[in-house]
Amino acid sequence: MNSKRNRNIALVLIGAGLFMLADNHLSFFTVVALFLLLLGVHKVRSGAERKGYLMMIVGLLLLIGGNLPLIIAVVLISLGIFYNKSRKMHRSDRHVRKQSLIESIRWGKEPWILRNMSIWNVLGELQMDFTYAIPEQKETTIVLQGVIADIDLIVPEDMGLSVTASVLFGQTSVGYDKEAGVLNKMVWESPNYWTAERQVKLEISYAVADIDIKIV
Repeated sequence: MNSKRNRNIALVLIGAGLFMLADNHLSFFTVVALFLLLLGVHKVRSGAERKGYLMMIVGLLLLIGGNLPLIIAVVLISLGIFYNKSRKMHRSDRHVRKQSLIESIRWGKEPWILRNMSIWNVLGELQMDFTYAIPEQKETTIVLQGVIADIDLIVPEDMGLSVTASVLFGQTSVGYDKEAGVLNKMVWESPNYWTAERQVKLEISYAVADIDIKIV
């Protein structure tokens, strides 16, 4: 019943978003706003956090000011896809699912429980150090999705890791591999994934994001 309900919610959200997009197009201010958002993410990653967040705020204001229907459409479509993907990736009800406008997660430096989870946000800062994670089972599936995010993950080399990351604007780096620009997708799997005692499968999808996954 929950699976069917989530599928129906996903279809309604995606349909509503596509309907709103049908009457809108990308304006000059939209392009400028997206550029500022991307540049802001890069500045934050480079250490210039104050300037980076300022650019992101200006970009968001430009988007909201002239493209409120577009923003709502993107959010609805993203949330609909999230519900659908969460339903497919987590077949059972034994997983954590969180949705929020703004999300700040910093897990590390002390033990934390690693379990199946799905997290969606409009604006997110996600930091997870898996060297401190205590897994509930051998293979853990984590779905991270939303609109804008700065994601930093640390994964020990003895942990099997599978990553599928899609970013409309931004960059993704896993170990020494990196994809950057527009419409980039990375599929990455560690050589020891199928033989490792602990396995983590990451499904990541954002409109604008800077994703950095370090193998230590």
